[in-house]
Formats: sequence, C-alpha cells, structure tokens
Amino acid sequence: MADAAGPTISTHVLDTELGTPAQGVRVTLSRLDVGNGPIRMTQALTDGDGRVRDLLERPLVAGDYRLEFDVAHEDGSFFTRIAVDLRISDAGRSYHVPLLLAPFSMTTYRGS
Repeated sequence: MADAAGPTISTHVLDTELGTPAQGVRVTLSRLDVGNGPIRMTQALTDGDGRVRDLLERPLVAGDYRLEFDVAHEDGSFFTRIAVDLRISDAGRSYHVPLLLAPFSMTTYRGS
C-alpha cells in the first residue's frame, strides 16, 4: 500500500561480487506506452546504500515503464546497461525493483 506521499517506484542495486551496495549507478525511468519511443521521466544516481527511494516526480499512472541501469565500469564490465521493462496496473501502490549484480550475471524481481 502507498504511503501518505503517494505511490513510488524505487530500486536497490547490490554488487554481489563485493557484497556491497552499488553506489553511483545512474538509473533512468522512462514511459514506454506514450509516443513513438521511450520518454524519459526521471534520472537519478543510487545513494551510498545503493538505493533510489523514489523515481517519480509526478503521480503514478498505469502503463508500461522502463528502468534502465547504467552499470558500466572502467574495469571493462561485461554488462554496461541493463533495461527492465515493467507494467504498472495498480497505480495506487508502490513498486520496488531490486537489481543484484555479479560480474557475469544479474537478477531482478518485484520487491516489497
């Protein structure tokens, strides 16, 4: 259920190789179901705990969205960008989408 401030879309990025939060990852939220291509809504960097607590700067509406994570590192990472497309059907609740990163794998899921 959403809090008094309204529904949010949040994320938490963890570096499972190092066992630490992934600080400074650029996360972009785009809308996919309006216009001829993705429309960027917001962009933020993960904080010291690897979190972006709210990517919405406007009310949440039902529709298709993309979370895009810029995970490229100077060390020559295998993954450079990860896009997760999601469908929001209930605009009255919050959505949390964690991302777990490893050198050659990644996992995401709908969190709570």
